[in-house]
Amino acid sequence: MPPPLPTTTNVRARALSTKWVVMLCIGCFWVGTLFTGKRVWPSPATTGLVKQEAAGEFEKLLVQQQDEDMDDDEEFRPPKDSYDAKEILSHISQLHSSVRTLEKSMLSLEAELAASLKQQQGEDAIGRSSTSTEPVKQQQQKKNQQQQQQAVVNYVQGRNETSGRAAKKAFVVIGINTAFSSRKRRDSVRQTWMPSGEKLRKLEEEKGIVMRFVIGHGAIRGGILDRALDAEDNQHHDFLRIEHVEGYLELSAKTKIYFATAVSLWDAEFYVKVDDDIHTNVGTLAQTLATHRHKPAVYIGCMKSGPVLSHRGVKYYEPEYWKFGEKYFMHATGQLYGLSRNLAEYIAANQGILKRYVNEDVSLGSWLLGLDVEYVNDRSLCCSTPPACEWKAKAGNYCVASFDWSCSGICRSVGRLMDVHQRCGEPEGYALQVPL
Repeated sequence: MPPPLPTTTNVRARALSTKWVVMLCIGCFWVGTLFTGKRVWPSPATTGLVKQEAAGEFEKLLVQQQDEDMDDDEEFRPPKDSYDAKEILSHISQLHSSVRTLEKSMLSLEAELAASLKQQQGEDAIGRSSTSTEPVKQQQQKKNQQQQQQAVVNYVQGRNETSGRAAKKAFVVIGINTAFSSRKRRDSVRQTWMPSGEKLRKLEEEKGIVMRFVIGHGAIRGGILDRALDAEDNQHHDFLRIEHVEGYLELSAKTKIYFATAVSLWDAEFYVKVDDDIHTNVGTLAQTLATHRHKPAVYIGCMKSGPVLSHRGVKYYEPEYWKFGEKYFMHATGQLYGLSRNLAEYIAANQGILKRYVNEDVSLGSWLLGLDVEYVNDRSLCCSTPPACEWKAKAGNYCVASFDWSCSGICRSVGRLMDVHQRCGEPEGYALQVPL
């Protein structure tokens, strides 16, 4: 039998009892808060105070940690007296390296500014000439060649007008290739194998041996690089300033302008180009050249023929490698080479049409390749540094030039040139005693 249904009276009683229970709980809660006298939620002032106390504790911990770190640094920091000479020299070397980097950066900035100005001028000129049908690149190349040729002509004419006399007679003109950043190299050369002051003048007047550092100008004429070189020239008077914008990739152009300028200023029997990071015995060089003075066309140096470097990014990379095949033709290495008068005059007269390659020794060899020239391969022009050149010097067979093949010059030449000179150099004043 099913259970009986709940009556209305039972339901109401159960509902009333539930409501009273809820109200009783709420009332007890509020009565409890009144008797305790404490608030359930913290006041804003109390919250701010807690935050300030926490921040203060954090700052104390941070200062304590910093003090501990400083104490640790003091424990591991060496005293000033512990710095030795090697560390001091290392700092000085880094400073010198920074100076050289700054000089190169200045030269690069001048070149970029000049290039942008030149490009803007070229664009203005091209925009004005609407009748030309030549490509823009060909127009610019032709304009650059014309400007270079005219600049050389103007420079040579100006020097001749200033001097007021014809080219001076000489036996040999020795041009020492240098750059703006090579001041220390030049000073080391002056202190070793190149005479200076009155000795340089006496060598020129008595023996006809002319020696000059060859350099052009900066991308901006009269800039800081040019002014620094002017001050150095006023002190030593041993520069040949040519009409050329300095840059490593422009050595072929610089070589042409050097020969053209030297031919216009000196009527010499030989013209020699030398790098500023090798050792040279000037008297032995003059003595060697004198044995070839009656030959009509002489190209003297250490002849070589090596592989053509066709991979971009490697040193001495040749962009026009496809013109040469696998190996270069025979040519003199670039550290030191010499030409007789008529060959130098040929380069000066035809400089506008002579092809320039990236490597200046290859360029020079290409200019002479089709001429009736006598190649003189003299290995005394490319001796190695001590002990090789020292053994020959002790035997009385002085080398004309000494350098390290691995560096294409004397490695760290500024610091080592004096040692090489003392061990491989000819006696002082030997150049004035050589019969020519």
